[in-house]
Amino acid sequence: MRFNALGIARALSRILGALALAVVAGCATTGAGGQQAANPKDPYEPFNRKMFAFNDTLDTYALKPAAQTYQKVIPSPLRTGVHNVFGNFSDAWSAVNQFLQGKGDEGARMTMRVLTNSIIGIGGIFDPATDLGLERKAEDLGQTLGRWGLEPGPYVVLPLFGPSDIRDGLALPADSYVSPTLLVGSTWQKVGVDAVGVVDARARLLGASQILDDIALDRYSFLRDAYVSRRRNLVYDGNPPALPSDDSDDDKAPTVPPSAPAPAPPASGVIPAPLPASAPTLPVPPPAAPVPPPPVSAPHA
Repeated sequence: MRFNALGIARALSRILGALALAVVAGCATTGAGGQQAANPKDPYEPFNRKMFAFNDTLDTYALKPAAQTYQKVIPSPLRTGVHNVFGNFSDAWSAVNQFLQGKGDEGARMTMRVLTNSIIGIGGIFDPATDLGLERKAEDLGQTLGRWGLEPGPYVVLPLFGPSDIRDGLALPADSYVSPTLLVGSTWQKVGVDAVGVVDARARLLGASQILDDIALDRYSFLRDAYVSRRRNLVYDGNPPALPSDDSDDDKAPTVPPSAPAPAPPASGVIPAPLPASAPTLPVPPPAAPVPPPPVSAPHA
């Protein structure tokens, strides 16, 4: 088998995310100045914010303009066809992961979706499977590892790839490998196909990014919290178990049965000891109304 330098370089680039995670994981879990990070889910926040700023700059000056041009120049039917082809490969990988998670029925439905779009949809250009009720149920290797019990680990921001965590970063090479690049031969063709996929995905997020710019005071924190929450929901199919931090201290306090309001203390100021819970409840007669004194002008008997 013949290998070339460009092919090896491209293969190495696919594991860049995992290597970056390994470097980050080896760092101390402290923030700037040696102080402990405030958010336990984001112990690498100083690094992550710098990487977020780098990705944001790259998006502002390269990806977003390219996506806007792509949206203006390429007709909508052609853009839809490109998106469907990439989606068909993603569906095939989703079917594999559903079988790996033990979801036989969903895996079979996704397999039928891929076959329908590949044959009737002419290689995935069209999406007749959706019209037939075979809806997309996306799964990836990161979700599969989560179903197997692998914890997500700390939140990290990867160069070019953006929000992630240790678990999803380790799954990234496999998740990004299954794409239309498998249909082309030369390395530069693969790079070109990857570039089209990135621009197409960014074009579909133009509206969402504008909304994010309008509503988020701290875009970094907003995206981090949204990513962590969304990935957890995906791993547990929308029904995640309660986190230990979700249990308040009130749940650990002994349960006190409801009772009647405590009576006001007597005039003597001495508060009687409470009756045991098993004591019967006796009716308490209302206090007698005080008798007013006779008026001063009243005649003496």
